[in-house]
Amino acid sequence: MADADVTTQNSYSAAASPDQVEVPKNAWPALWALVLGFFMILVDSTIVSVATPALMRAFNTGIDQVVWVTSAYLLAFAVPMLITGRLGDRIGPKRVYMIGLVIFTLSSAWCGLTGTLGLGIGWLIVARVVQGLGGSMMSPQTMTVIARIFPPQKRGGAMALWGSTAGVAALVGPILGGILIDSAGWEWIFLINVPVGILTVILVARLVPKLATHTHTFDWTGVVLSAVGLFCVVFAIQEGETYSWGTITGIISVPALIVLGAVLLVLFVWWQWRQKSEPLVPLSLFSDRNFSVSSVAITAVGFSITAMIFPFMIYAQVVRGLDPTHAALLMAPQAVASIVIAPIAGRLVDRVHPRYLASIGLLGQAAAIFWLSRVMTTSSATWQILLPALFLGIFSSFVWGTLATGANRNLPPQSAGSGSGVYNTVRQVGSVIGSAAIAVLMESRIAAHLPGAQGPSLSFGTSVALPPFVKTGLAAALSDAMVLPAAVLLVGFVATLFFENLRHLR
Repeated sequence: MADADVTTQNSYSAAASPDQVEVPKNAWPALWALVLGFFMILVDSTIVSVATPALMRAFNTGIDQVVWVTSAYLLAFAVPMLITGRLGDRIGPKRVYMIGLVIFTLSSAWCGLTGTLGLGIGWLIVARVVQGLGGSMMSPQTMTVIARIFPPQKRGGAMALWGSTAGVAALVGPILGGILIDSAGWEWIFLINVPVGILTVILVARLVPKLATHTHTFDWTGVVLSAVGLFCVVFAIQEGETYSWGTITGIISVPALIVLGAVLLVLFVWWQWRQKSEPLVPLSLFSDRNFSVSSVAITAVGFSITAMIFPFMIYAQVVRGLDPTHAALLMAPQAVASIVIAPIAGRLVDRVHPRYLASIGLLGQAAAIFWLSRVMTTSSATWQILLPALFLGIFSSFVWGTLATGANRNLPPQSAGSGSGVYNTVRQVGSVIGSAAIAVLMESRIAAHLPGAQGPSLSFGTSVALPPFVKTGLAAALSDAMVLPAAVLLVGFVATLFFENLRHLR
């Protein structure tokens, strides 16, 4: 698609109905190519969660080392996204996506070969940092391209595909990880990305248009303040439990690091307010009520989806005695429902006010998670678990695409990259906070139900070795913890009540 085509896409009459507007013929193939890589990087956010015991055995190390295999990826993914989203505006989203994809693919091979080459776990952690950096370059560009090649009246279906990809990837990661570990070894949770990455490089190169760039100055002070501030906050939250929320080194503690990060982020906002010409994050983004509402809601969604997976997987494996693959398959109805319902939700996004779709979706998600928490007992039948998981998938289909559409609908093309970067950053930071918060709550509830237990970890051993009273107490503690993600979704629900009309729905 020529750059001139992009201008055409953004000049459609706001009064045109969705049925009167046609999508460029190469827009959907381009989106499918981008979504393939987007799916791959999101799967890698959760796929390692089932590999912890295998990595401990392979590298002859403890959980405190292995946890960094996931933490390093999440940190490297979350921290740079404000920068990489803006970078897409400057040098082109396709170019940034391709560079990130190549980095991600090569570092995936590096991760998979660390065991074969006899390298230590430190090298695997370094490789995961590089992998996360590649993913952070790719993630914002997908939304940017959607905002620039799809006419506004047809953007809902594209955003629904983007959203369902994000939702399904979080569940497919543990399932795929369990299958690969059981059949081929832990190395293949990384090596599988190599052929997929090569295929995606070819498809993106052929199908994704080169979009017009915007030559602007780059706010390097904003880059430093945002990167260091986010790193401090995310690192402290993610690793606070590791250090018992106390001292990290002789002079730095977890609370001090959070305060330092918060101060730097306040300075970052002040600096952005001072930059009237080319701020890294134009604060004018938040003058659009729909962007602000969507950002609050997607933060709640990121928090809740990450927070619910952790206690549920421990319940499935430790209390119910399932292996990782079968434990993850308990959530398969959610993935299937998301895939089936997403196209329907996408068509509705272009016709129905987002306030109704998003609020119904978020309220339904909260209810389904709370329902799931009530059936997490030692005696629940399998169908009692599968049923709320099914409804969770149905309601999730009306959330991801609707919020993404609301966030980007009124943004001008030159702000698409920075808007996507902010939106993806708050989602990812929500996930990190959710991961840390649920760990603290689980430890508290386990201590309440099982005095003397040493936290929600693999120290409980296998479910076969647990006495019945321990299983019962653990199930009750995990059930209590699941109420938190349901409650946080209600915050997102309240936010969506403040959605304004989209232009073509007025």
